[in-house]
Amino acid sequence: MILVTGATGTIGTEVVRILAERGEPVRAMTRNPQGARLPAEVVQGDFDDRDSLDRAVAGADAVFLLDAPGPWIDRHDLAMLGAVRSHGVGKVVKLSAIATGDNTGLRLGSWHLPGERALRAGEAAWTILRPSSFATNTLHWAPMIRVGQPVPNLTGNGAQGVIDPRDVAEVAVAALTTPDHAGRTYTLTGPELLNTQDQVEILRKVLGRPIEIVDVPLEVAKEQMIAAGQDPDFAEGAMRGQRFIAEGGNARLTDDVATVLGRTARTYATWAGDHRAAFD
Repeated sequence: MILVTGATGTIGTEVVRILAERGEPVRAMTRNPQGARLPAEVVQGDFDDRDSLDRAVAGADAVFLLDAPGPWIDRHDLAMLGAVRSHGVGKVVKLSAIATGDNTGLRLGSWHLPGERALRAGEAAWTILRPSSFATNTLHWAPMIRVGQPVPNLTGNGAQGVIDPRDVAEVAVAALTTPDHAGRTYTLTGPELLNTQDQVEILRKVLGRPIEIVDVPLEVAKEQMIAAGQDPDFAEGAMRGQRFIAEGGNARLTDDVATVLGRTARTYATWAGDHRAAFD
């Protein structure tokens, strides 16, 4: 039995789908199981409710540990790993983030680091996945593109190894279902470095329509986030991440997807073509 946390999110949904298609017994954990439509046993679980974690973990042989980004990640990771230890779960695959543990000053990496350290120190076999920027992040451009508004650019010419979440999910499934990846930390990227202009140009070709870009100063973007109800501290951390990208800090490519899956990672163009309907 494989327990998937964060089972209704971008990666979790895909991991559950692949496992179910392969005939693996899979249990999906979510805070609101009533609304979940997944091909799995769906259970209620809240990282801040230890009893619910014990119920979700009971009988599981492996756990895919995934949580929404935020300063709560370290607390949630440690809570789940406590349940894992109590129930003798044999394997944990954790979704982390690129550059975790590097001296970047980014909060996202520091959020994941305590969980990574606790996982390595535990008795369960472990694999850590550190993906780069998701191709699906550009879906927030879709409403603007549909009405002809310009796409905002907060990262200048900063490029990233944009990865298709489907590749992340496939790597996670490989780590969950085979012994070949125990004790490994994989940095998962796409096959090419792309900046905002590159991604927009690909979308122009896929959609066959003009798309404009407008540069947005980080202070303006921060003020917009706060005005929309985001916590100021969270907004500041987000802008720090955008600045890191703009300065070239995330311009990194690896072959780890190919190492695990035996094929090259999908391109952003492939992802965009498969998701064209979201932008039309």
